[in-house]
Amino acid sequence: MEEVADPGSLADARAQREQFDRNSAWLQSHASEVYRQNRGKCICIASQQLFVADTAAEALAQATAVHPNDKGRFVHYIPKEKAPRVYAN
Repeated sequence: MEEVADPGSLADARAQREQFDRNSAWLQSHASEVYRQNRGKCICIASQQLFVADTAAEALAQATAVHPNDKGRFVHYIPKEKAPRVYAN
């Protein structure tokens, strides 16, 4: 593990986290619609905008082309079938 103390690196990491948090909040507020309409697809959220494709690479490429400066984007696969999920450590 390495401690990062460089102010520039810390500012970049903080900005990336803020972008991610905004994108995550956008998905949370639109989740029911997004999931209902995009089962079996990969989605990417960038600058609070949805990108949908058959593969994660395609969704990421679409988002990056439109929002190249958003480093807080993320990709997620929406399963075809709605089913209960068990998450455990």
